[in-house]
Amino acid sequence: MILNPPTGAAALNPFVIVDDAAGFVTFVCEVFDVTETAEARTPMPDGKLIHAEVRMGTVDLMAADRLDGWPARPGLLQVWVRSAAEVLDRAATRGATVVTPPVPFYGESTLARLLDPWGNLWWLYSPAPGQPDPVPAWEGGDDIVFSTLDRTLKSLG
Repeated sequence: MILNPPTGAAALNPFVIVDDAAGFVTFVCEVFDVTETAEARTPMPDGKLIHAEVRMGTVDLMAADRLDGWPARPGLLQVWVRSAAEVLDRAATRGATVVTPPVPFYGESTLARLLDPWGNLWWLYSPAPGQPDPVPAWEGGDDIVFSTLDRTLKSLG
């Protein structure tokens, strides 16, 4: 059974292990206009971060530097934003790759995806009130939502 923490934080918070966790935290803060939880930053004597946190809504995105012998563990992350197009633009100027340009998605939303320089794949959703749902690819609609994801994931394998 899942328990909501007494601190009001989310019950599930993602954690990624990357090279240059400090750079990753800066990227996330600049692209998503959020702030690092400074008191959570825990550097080791060699300067590598064993823990850092960025608050995104009610969720803490945590990161650490990959240590010798550790594999990188990037994430597949979904986040709601005001404008997927604006986030893609900010991310691209900071070295991210656009995976899926903003496209109409289900539930009156827009979907976009980006691959950040650390290998994290981000699903960006933004509200699009009144926008009709797309026609599914299997019913003759565009398959960009699946094809861009499929191509990117296969390229990472």
